[in-house]
Amino acid sequence: MNNNKVLTPKEIVKELDRYIIGQDEAKRAVAIALRNRWRRQQVEGTIKEEITPNNIIMIGPTGVGKTEIARRLAKIAGAPFIKVEATSYTEVGYVGRDVESMVRDLMNIAVNMVKAEKKKKVYQEAEKAAEERLAALLLPVLGKSREEIKALLREGKLENEKVEIRSDQPFMPFVEIMGTGNIEELNLQLREMFESLFPKRGKKKLVTVKEAREILREQEIEKMLDMDEIVEEARWRTENLGIIFIDEIDKIAGKETRGPDVSRMGVQRDLLPIVEGTTVLTKYGMVRTHHILFIAAGAFTVSKPSDLIPELQGRFPIRVELSSLTKEDFERILVEPENSLVKQYTALLKTEGIDLVFEPDAISEIARYAALANEKTEDIGARRLQTVMSAVLEDILFEAPDLPEKEIRITGEWVRKKLERIIKDEDLTRYVL
Repeated sequence: MNNNKVLTPKEIVKELDRYIIGQDEAKRAVAIALRNRWRRQQVEGTIKEEITPNNIIMIGPTGVGKTEIARRLAKIAGAPFIKVEATSYTEVGYVGRDVESMVRDLMNIAVNMVKAEKKKKVYQEAEKAAEERLAALLLPVLGKSREEIKALLREGKLENEKVEIRSDQPFMPFVEIMGTGNIEELNLQLREMFESLFPKRGKKKLVTVKEAREILREQEIEKMLDMDEIVEEARWRTENLGIIFIDEIDKIAGKETRGPDVSRMGVQRDLLPIVEGTTVLTKYGMVRTHHILFIAAGAFTVSKPSDLIPELQGRFPIRVELSSLTKEDFERILVEPENSLVKQYTALLKTEGIDLVFEPDAISEIARYAALANEKTEDIGARRLQTVMSAVLEDILFEAPDLPEKEIRITGEWVRKKLERIIKDEDLTRYVL
């Protein structure tokens, strides 16, 4: 964990408050889990290996902030993060993805994350090297000195000139294997094996200076990057900072049945060693899962956490319940977070030269209708606000390019006019909201 990312639990909660309204219990639990990871890094001696994360189960209906809390937490920590659906995995022996693939995917994300950071560091140097190569290519074409050409390149006066460059393309002498699960992973490994056995073949092509600069810069960046170093750093981050968010874990809980749900208990059994701590083979080598933080989530309306197999329950010692959202919560969600819908739509219409202003009574009415729609139909939490807001602003969003007004004020009366008829008709509510 980078020093500039080290926050106290209170600071972590404060950071989460910028994007998520309420759910204080869940925020406290994840803040403690994140701080404990930093504390473990400071521990010396063999006991450090014995300190494992306290995995968390979040219980609550859809749209109340479970995924957002986990995603924002990963961002605060600068940690590799992946969200997976428990229902997308099948027991070993069935057609489908095996649970180990979540660790392989997390490692891929970590490699891409580290690679992107390293690219930023060498970007300027690669830009200069690409410029030198471009100048060398243009020398025989323009008949000017190297310094003159470089000056013209910096001024952007040669962007449309044509140059011939060699782009590297791997030679792939085999047909792809189609499939899912382990076959998908095998296909990936075979591709990489052939890429390492057969050198990349250069292919000449005529491109503009603008296109050539990007291609040459990428080639220079690739030369400067040490992939072994990147993989090692990514492995460390995956093993010590990685967060796997397993959604819909309630869907694989419950007693074993016949038919399509026959592998649910099997998925739990396969998940157990991953959560307990095992070593998974990835295309970048072995990855240990002992210190990965697992956050599981589910509505648990039909089943309950105690329906999970006892061993798996024991591996998720922290349980937090997220509450359903009220009208008051919706009002706050509309305006307070940094990415609130009101701020988003205001920014969107600003691009058309329109100042969109929401009166307080309009915010109150939008929240009321969202809460009402959740009561009358399925409760989808804060996601309902997107639907309601779209219905309220549909005409403005459609007409915006042709509207003469530079300021549009959304009032409570406006919202009622747009939504009253829909809410009164239950069928319309189901289809529109």
